Amino acid sequence: MANQNETKLSNKAYSKELKRLHVELVKLQQWVVHKGLKVCIVFEGRDGAGKGGSIKALTERVSPRVFRVVALPAPSNRENTQMYMQRYVTHFPAAGEIVIFDRSWYNRAGVEQVMGFSDKKVVQKFLEGAPLIEKAMVDSGIILLKYWLEVSPEEQERRLKDRVDDGRKVWKLSPMDLKSFALWDEYTKARDQMFAATDTDWAPWHVAISEDKKKVRLNIIRHILKSVPYKAVPKKPIKFPKRKIKNPRGAYNKMKLIADHYKS
Repeated sequence: MANQNETKLSNKAYSKELKRLHVELVKLQQWVVHKGLKVCIVFEGRDGAGKGGSIKALTERVSPRVFRVVALPAPSNRENTQMYMQRYVTHFPAAGEIVIFDRSWYNRAGVEQVMGFSDKKVVQKFLEGAPLIEKAMVDSGIILLKYWLEVSPEEQERRLKDRVDDGRKVWKLSPMDLKSFALWDEYTKARDQMFAATDTDWAPWHVAISEDKKKVRLNIIRHILKSVPYKAVPKKPIKFPKRKIKNPRGAYNKMKLIADHYKS
């Protein structure tokens, strides 16, 4: 798995490569809209594996109307009475959309199983049915990419403990995270069971080592760009029209301006 002594990627090198990849993602976005492609990307992994950061890096320079992130909360009472996949299916992409699931229907094989929210029979039925549903997705024209972010126990612990004292990250540390922290082996067993049942020819799992957050973000973006064939959409030269401005600020003089606390 991960090499703990591997050299970390510098901020400068990361920023340069991410900028280059963002340009390609915009091209991909335009191609998806132009061709009416349907792309579904699933992100799974343990708490602290870097799913959120990878999704942010993937989406920060593209249109949220095309790249749509789905992070569903716990099911409502009504949703608990529905067919399990029902609330996920409604978010599947239409033509010209890339839908990104920040955790997905695989919650049933992971957290629900490990934390005891679903019994073994329910999980087994899900594992038997998921490949069939994904086959139907692919047959309908959806390009389905499934990513598992793999983090070591040591790095996961470091990241979770880092959230305790960081006011920007403390919201990421939930009671559920603390309960599941001690269940490393149980999650590993559930992951392996999930891979064995759902790593198919039409919807394989792609494992990304996430010891270095910068590297995993770049590697995943590169893999997406390689997995969805695209070309630059032909475009006409952009020419701004002439305009006349007599009063740049307009006539309304009662604007309630917020205070500028950062005057130079």
